[in-house]
Amino acid sequence: MLSWDERRQLVKVANLYYTDSWTQEQIAKKVGVSRPVISKMLHKAKEFGIVEVYIKDESARTVELEQKLEKKYGLTDVVVVPTVGFTPEMVKRSIGQAGAYYLSKKLKSDVRRLGISWGTTLSEVVKEYPYERREEINIVPLVGGMGTQHVEIHANQLAYELAKKMNGTCSYLYAPAIVETKELKERLEAMQDISAILEEGKKVDVALIGIGNPYKGSTMKSIGYLQDEDLNNLRKKGAVGDISSRFYDESGNPVKHSLNEKVIGLTLEHLKELKKVIGVVEGTHKFESVVAALKGNYLDVLIIDEQTALALVEE
Repeated sequence: MLSWDERRQLVKVANLYYTDSWTQEQIAKKVGVSRPVISKMLHKAKEFGIVEVYIKDESARTVELEQKLEKKYGLTDVVVVPTVGFTPEMVKRSIGQAGAYYLSKKLKSDVRRLGISWGTTLSEVVKEYPYERREEINIVPLVGGMGTQHVEIHANQLAYELAKKMNGTCSYLYAPAIVETKELKERLEAMQDISAILEEGKKVDVALIGIGNPYKGSTMKSIGYLQDEDLNNLRKKGAVGDISSRFYDESGNPVKHSLNEKVIGLTLEHLKELKKVIGVVEGTHKFESVVAALKGNYLDVLIIDEQTALALVEE
């Protein structure tokens, strides 16, 4: 029996070869494997009945969405997870599994620093991540996060849990995500322990992030970082989404709001400069937030549920 992801990969390779007329060499370069591996995959696709005269598999629908999203938004890779008929909890878990599988398979041996943001979706990714031996890797939190509520989804905790799964090490950013004043933020950022981790965050090889909608299903609101007055002000400023507690507008530009000036963590400008950013997102309520993040060119890889992917293609 093939796993869902194995089937998806076989369909993707077969689609590029038989439908898009790519050479095995071109596909090998895109997928990141040798040409003989692609040859074996094409043979396997026939063996399991995925390829006959045409490609037939339920994953063909999601693979087509993946390719359309790659082309439309200039992404290096997209994973669309079939979630039709799933409950919200099942969707989140499936996205977590896909994110964990992707990270495990695509994380190259030369990656030394992996940055991680925070949130319930990334928590699922970490939960689903397999135990491995990657002693050389260090996990870096990209945003602060302290307190007694929802500790399990804070960046420090996720960095610790993921490092444990990878048998690697982690850094800690001993600061809240958002502080009371800009002056306090500047004082904290001047502290040696905090400034050192913020510098580490700017140099990670790969960043794993979630995307939030401040108005619907907002974890920031449920934790208490956002009050109704904040939401009203953000709406007036045109904020449609947030990454690592940094808010941006429908064009993907950071909004000029006092909250953005009180966040301790990687800025959106620095995020854009990283080599590889993997966004893991679920839920059609985040549609506008994802569109804006893509317009802002913050992502290189997108792992997303089928319904939201379909909406992005049709946008």
